[in-house]
Amino acid sequence: MKFIINLLLIAIFTSFGNILEAQTAAKTDFFDSTGKIYVVVAILAVIFIGIVIMMFSIERRLAKIEKEDGDI
Repeated sequence: MKFIINLLLIAIFTSFGNILEAQTAAKTDFFDSTGKIYVVVAILAVIFIGIVIMMFSIERRLAKIEKEDGDI
């Protein structure tokens, strides 16, 4: 009985994966055909660069505070 339930769950999750993959491909084709994929990539790049810069600035401030307190 457990084997049948596991087999059904695997079949369900596999079919959901195929459905989601088809939708993702359709969305990618839409963005690529309209040229908006470059806008999406640019926005993601700006967000990533902003996060990296913020992390470095926080790290520098934290290092300065640790140096002032003497907790190296």
